[in-house]
Amino acid sequence: MKIRKEQTVCEWIGVNPNEPLAGTKLGIALSTLGKEPINGLRHKEENGTNGWYIWCGEELSENPDFFSPLHVEHVSKYLPQILEYLALPAGYRFLIDSNNYEDVWFDGELLNA
Repeated sequence: MKIRKEQTVCEWIGVNPNEPLAGTKLGIALSTLGKEPINGLRHKEENGTNGWYIWCGEELSENPDFFSPLHVEHVSKYLPQILEYLALPAGYRFLIDSNNYEDVWFDGELLNA
């Protein structure tokens, strides 16, 4: 399902936006950049993180070094196409690709992790 461009992702899903605070960090799998699809999931904010974990490709690695910390202000340098999704609140996931595939859903388990 693709959102209409006159709507934000949060309007499309029907949730109040929760933009990450400036200076907070997210986890990004830099080694996966360039692969598809692009995946994101958001846990609760804690300890200076905004809860987001972003990776590209089909596989989510269990390797403790898979994700690197990145300030939210620098996401646009690596993945500008995900910026609007970062306003989704904790508990949400997204999956997008360059063929206009877009899926956004709530995963309550993320709030318990």
